[in-house]
Parts: sequence; structure tokens; C-alpha cells
Amino acid sequence: MYNLDLNIVSTLILSIVLYLFGNFLTNKIYILNKLCIPSPVVGGLTFSLFVFILEYFKIVNVSMNTLLMPYFMSFFFTIVGLNVSFKLLKKGGKVLIIYWLLCALLGFSQNIITFVSSKLLNINPLLGLMCGNISMEGGHGYSLAFGRTLESLGVTNACSVGFASATLGLIMGGIIGGPVAKILIEKYHLKSSSIHKKNKSAVISSNSSILDINETLFFEQILIVLVSMSIGSALANIINVYFHIVVPSIVGCIFIAVLFRNFNDKAKIMTMDFKLLNFLQELSLGMFLTMALMSIDFFTLSSLFGPIVFIVICQVLFIVIFTTTLAFRALGKDYDAAVMISGMLGHGLGATPNALANMGSITNKYGHSQSAYLVVPLVAAFLLDIFSIPCILFFINILT
Repeated sequence: MYNLDLNIVSTLILSIVLYLFGNFLTNKIYILNKLCIPSPVVGGLTFSLFVFILEYFKIVNVSMNTLLMPYFMSFFFTIVGLNVSFKLLKKGGKVLIIYWLLCALLGFSQNIITFVSSKLLNINPLLGLMCGNISMEGGHGYSLAFGRTLESLGVTNACSVGFASATLGLIMGGIIGGPVAKILIEKYHLKSSSIHKKNKSAVISSNSSILDINETLFFEQILIVLVSMSIGSALANIINVYFHIVVPSIVGCIFIAVLFRNFNDKAKIMTMDFKLLNFLQELSLGMFLTMALMSIDFFTLSSLFGPIVFIVICQVLFIVIFTTTLAFRALGKDYDAAVMISGMLGHGLGATPNALANMGSITNKYGHSQSAYLVVPLVAAFLLDIFSIPCILFFINILT
């Protein structure tokens, strides 16, 4: 069998090609577009399956140098932290706090489900944890970040299990979100109270127009991110070494970035261009996800496929019961609550784009929900991390 070794540059080139290929497939294949499957997931998994076939028939063994992957990952999560403003909490009011707490309870429950399931299936609870809050609410990004941490603790295949679980969750979240909300709306005869039907860009805009930037502004944003990354990584390392608490470097990056953002909001020491930062965030996310997914080893993962599917099915059943009973009632049992439920099913099993896609499918048919489009993106994209990260770290340190 021929051995193909890709160096760091070749791996980067391949990841860019696969990202573009995934984007092409997503735009051309309706079901991928409908379910909002990210381009890195499509491109990366397609290549991983292709490599699996080549290795299965003993044609080629491919090895890649993914040294840049953790840097892209830290870059992405640092910008996530820079997007968190304490002022956002005031805009959402009581509903935002309730939704936030419900998502926190959901994440904690997801980890309990994985712990119980791991005991029943007789697998390592830390490995099972990758099918919980890490991959469900956290998605592919958390799967890589915390998967690498668990692998450093000796838990083999943690990243691969997380990616598989996150992908299944992403698909299920996209499939069930709209139908569940539709059932609630029609069962309780709910009506939209908003006169707006199509305006969904008030909170998060997907406008991809050309950025108006110059060299100075660009390097200022890069400097902010890299300095926050460096200090955050050092902080996480200090906590790991001196306090013997497992803290991934991304946690330190997010923490320092949040502190800088909110300090800078008052002190105005540097100009922050969030349109440019979000563009850089998308680039880094695309690169580290593509690199991570294209390097999945399906040979080692095949023996764990059964337990992964079982745990994900348990997660899906639980979140449907959780959202249609407790969450729906706590949020007011009205039209806005039903739309928010579709969003919670989207990001509770997949990612923020899933949540927005689910809500879009509902509001396009039944009418706009201003409250849902304010609360769900703020919690799913930014605020949920404040609960999720300590929750995940708690379970990791308890089970280690």
C-alpha cells in the first residue's frame, strides 16, 4: 500500500480545496442546503470517507500534518469571546434569561444522559461525554476543542466520536426543529403578534458584501485577536499546571477576549470592526473544521458507531420532550415560544445556523417573531458559552 504524507502546506491547500468543494456541493444539493449542513462538514467528511475506502482496499494510506488546526481553532473562539457584550443581557429582558437558563439545564441534562448511557453500554464515560453537551450544544467546534483535551488525557478517538455525534445531531436538529414547532402552533392555534413578516436581519446579518477595510484596521483586529489568544492560552496553561484543573486553551482565550471587549467598550482604546472580525471568524472556523473532519479515522470509529447512534437517539428523544413540555411552558406557551422552540431544537442538537434556519421556516409561513430573533441568536451564538464551558469542565474533572 502506498503511503502519502502531506506536509503542513499541502494539508492547508487540501483543506481549502475541500472547503470550496463542500461549499459547491451544499449549493448544488438541495437537502444539504435545506438542512444547513456547513461546507466544512460536507467537504471534510466526503474526503474522510474517500480515504477510508482507499485504506480499506489497501490502495493508499494518507497522513496529514494538521499543526495549524489548533491555532485556527483558538483564533475562532477568541473572536467568539470578542463578540460577547454584557450590554446584550439588558436587551433581551426576562425572556432571554429564561431561555438562557433553559439551555443551561438542557446542556447539563445532555451530559447526565451520556453518563448513564455510557454505563449501560460499558464504554469510557469520558468518551461518552463527547456525545453530550460538547457535541450537541457545542457542535463541531467544541468537539474539536474538548476532544483534543480528552485525547491528551488518554481518551482515544475523542475527537472522532465528537465529530460523528455533532454531525448526526446537526442533521436531526435540522429535520425536527420546524415540524415540532409547526405541531405546537397548530395544536394551540398560535398567532404571530408582529406586523413584520420578512425582517430577520435585526440581530444577525448574513450579508456577505465586500468589506470596507484598510491595512491599519485589518492589522488592528489581528493584533487584538492574537494578543487575546496568547494571554488566554497562557492563563489556561497556568491553571492546568498549578491548580491541576483541566482547562482547554480556548476557555482562556474566550475569557480574556470577553474581558477585553467589555473593557474596550468603556475605555475605547482600540477600534473594533465586528464585520471584519466576524469575517475572520468564519474563515478560521472553515479551516479548522475542514482540517479536523478530513482527518477523521473511520477505521477506529467503526467499532463505536453503534453506541454513538444510541446516545444521539436518546438525546433527540429527550430534547423533544424537554422543549415541548418544560421549555414551551416556561417561555409563555405562545407563538414566540413556539418559534424559540424550533431554534432551541436547532442549536441544542446542532448549531446556530440550524436554529436560524428552523425559525426561518416557521416565520416564513406563520409570521415574524421579533422576540425569537433577538433571544435565540444571542444565547446560541454568544451567551450559552458562559454556562456550557463550566458545565463541561465540571464533568471532565469529575470523571477524570
